[in-house]
Amino acid sequence: MPRGDDADTRRAIEAVVRRSYGKLIAFLAARTRDIAGAEDALADAFATALNDWVEHGIPTTPEAWLLTVARRRMIDAARRRHTAAEGVPTLELIADEIDEASMHDSELPDDRLRLMFACAHPAIDASVRAPLMLQTILVAPSTMGQRLVRAKTKIRQAGVPFRVPERDELPERLDAVLDAIYATFAEGWVDPTGTQTRRRNLADEGLWLGRLVVELLPDSAEALGLLSLMLHAEARRAARRDGRGDYVPLADQDTSRWDGAMIDEAEQLLLRASGMRTIGRFQLEAALQSAHAARRLTGVTDWSAIVKLYDTLLALTQSPVVAVNRAVAVAERDDAEAGLRILDLLTDDARLADYQPYWAARASLEKRIGRLDAARSAYERAIGLESDPAVRAFLQREQQALGVA
Repeated sequence: MPRGDDADTRRAIEAVVRRSYGKLIAFLAARTRDIAGAEDALADAFATALNDWVEHGIPTTPEAWLLTVARRRMIDAARRRHTAAEGVPTLELIADEIDEASMHDSELPDDRLRLMFACAHPAIDASVRAPLMLQTILVAPSTMGQRLVRAKTKIRQAGVPFRVPERDELPERLDAVLDAIYATFAEGWVDPTGTQTRRRNLADEGLWLGRLVVELLPDSAEALGLLSLMLHAEARRAARRDGRGDYVPLADQDTSRWDGAMIDEAEQLLLRASGMRTIGRFQLEAALQSAHAARRLTGVTDWSAIVKLYDTLLALTQSPVVAVNRAVAVAERDDAEAGLRILDLLTDDARLADYQPYWAARASLEKRIGRLDAARSAYERAIGLESDPAVRAFLQREQQALGVA
C-alpha cells in the first residue's frame, strides 16, 4: 500500500464519500435495515481511516477496507445492545432478592451504590463480587445470572438476608466496591480521546460513584485514594494523544495539556488520606500518579521517590504488574541493565506471558543497551498483544527505528 500523509488520506476519504457513500450505507443496512446505525458505523470507520491510512498507507481497495471496519462497528454495537437487554432480568433478579425496606431506608444516596454494596456481601466469594457489581460490563449476562444464583444460595445457607447493609457494615464491604468502581473507570479510561460515548460514560460513572463513596465515608483513606487516583488519570486524558491522534507516553506528555484544577483536587484528596495514618493500594497508586504529576511544577521526575513507592506497593500486593512498573522505574533511576535484571526474574511468570506492557518495557530496555535483535522480538510480541491502534502504531514506529536486522 502506498504510504499516505494527512492530505492524501483526506482526499482519499473525500473521494470515497463522493463515489461510494450511498453504496456503502446500502450494503451495511441491507440485513438490519438500520440506516442510522450504518451511518454511525461508517462515520467511525472514516475516523479510524484518518489515523490508520496515514500510518500504514492508503489501501488499494479503500471501499472494502471501510466496509469491513464499519461492519465490525455494527456487530460490536449490536452485541452491546443485546448484552444490555439481557442484563435487565439480572438486575431485576438482584433487586427482587434485596429486602425492599432496606433499599428505601438505606442511607446510601444512589441506587447503583446500594446494589453494589449489597452484592459485596462477605458471604459471596471474592472472585464473584466484582462481576456481580459490574453486571453486564465484565461478564456475559447468562454467566452473571448463574453466579448470582449460586451466590444467593450461599447467602441463604449462611442464614444472612440479601439486603442493603447498614452504615456500620459498609467498611467490611468497601474494598470490593472500590475495586468495582475502579474497574468501571478503567474501562472508560482506555478511550483516551473520549470519542467512544459508551466508554467515556463509564469513566464519568466511575468518578461519580467515587465521589459518592467519599461523601458517604469521608474518613476512608482508601476511598479518598481511589478518587485521587482516578482524578490524576483523568487529568491527563487530553495529553495522551497529540494533534494527529498519535499515542504519547507519559514521560513525553506536554504537561500544559494536563488539567491543573483536577490535579489540585486529586492532591487535596491524597493529603487528606495521608493524615489518616493508614496505607492501602489505592493511596499508593495515587501517590505514584502524584509523583509523576509533580513534573508540571519541577520539570523533572523524581524516580527515586517513585521506586520507593513501588517497593511499598509491591510488598503490599505481590502483583507482577507492579513488579514490571517497578523495573521500568529502576531503569530510569539507575540504568537499563538494572531494569532488565528485574524483568529477567519475571520471565517465568505465566501471568505476564500475554501482558503487553511487559514486552513493551523489555523491548525499550533491550534497545537502550544495544541488543537490537532481542528488542525487535519483544516489540513484535508487544505489537501482537496491543489492541489500541494508536499504541500499536507507536510500537511499530519504535520497532522500525531499530532498522533492518
